Amino acid sequence: MFIGHVEITGKAALAPMAGVADRAFRRICADHGAACVVGEMVSSKGLTYGDRKSAELLELDADIRPAAIQLFGDDPATMARAAVQAMDYKPDWIDINMGCPAPKIAGNHCGSALMREPELCRQIVQAVKEAVAVPVTAKIRKGYSKNEVNAVEVALACEAGGADAITVHGRTRDQMYAPPVDWDIIRQVKEAVKVPVIGNGDVVDALSAAAMYEQTGCDLVMVGRGALGAPWVFSQIEAYLVHGRLLPTPTMAQRMTVLLRQVELMIAYKGERVAMLEARKHAAWYMNGLRGAAAFRREAGTLSSMEELAGLCAQLVLAEERGEL
Repeated sequence: MFIGHVEITGKAALAPMAGVADRAFRRICADHGAACVVGEMVSSKGLTYGDRKSAELLELDADIRPAAIQLFGDDPATMARAAVQAMDYKPDWIDINMGCPAPKIAGNHCGSALMREPELCRQIVQAVKEAVAVPVTAKIRKGYSKNEVNAVEVALACEAGGADAITVHGRTRDQMYAPPVDWDIIRQVKEAVKVPVIGNGDVVDALSAAAMYEQTGCDLVMVGRGALGAPWVFSQIEAYLVHGRLLPTPTMAQRMTVLLRQVELMIAYKGERVAMLEARKHAAWYMNGLRGAAAFRREAGTLSSMEELAGLCAQLVLAEERGEL
């Protein structure tokens, strides 16, 4: 598929998860077959006001491509200025967040709150599109609430504004990430617009990725929480959809090797103190689905050094060898 002139050759993209999809995680997912990556959402106001943290979130690695920058905000002019500034980091496209359900985002008229104003969505997309030379996409939800399901209307508005592709998460804002997910709304959007549609929501493995493609007709699937602690999900999806092979779950030794590599990258990018605080949640995610891992998860919540993490990883490998997990 193509997003504007940008070709996407793989089968699954990494979603723009705030506080998770940092440079280290994006690299790990790309190494394991992610077709493209989208960075953590950045405040358009923060960026235009010169906020240092906002600028740090924009960093993209030149060898991890295609890659997009995601912006959020509710003012077309500010979003356009932010997009121009974001171009300094050479994104392959700009993504506009119209789906974040977090109270601090939606409560400030941004993210999924924009779903309530399709015309404003159109204006924002158009303003950004006119400001930059790269493609522009929008990430939306099923709607704001169960009584305000309007993904098709918003998608058409974004298309009218010039969007080159639209990502649809199959839940409303008030659902947050609770079940059930509605893939049929993705199908409805796909049938309504002419631009590519990316499906998002509860793709956690190769079989669910195949099911989303089949049920929605989407052009690409986007994996978010399904990649937490399991970045190899992208290679599993690729192997199944392209070659019909179901790859096995990695061994504990293989899992821990990936985790250690990810945290090494985090330390290189952020320094050990900040990286280890953030590594605690990632380490716990790498233990998802393991029986008898509660004690190890508790230990993960206290990590403060790479040495401690290496020790925990070694313990987990031994526990699997003994049949304790």
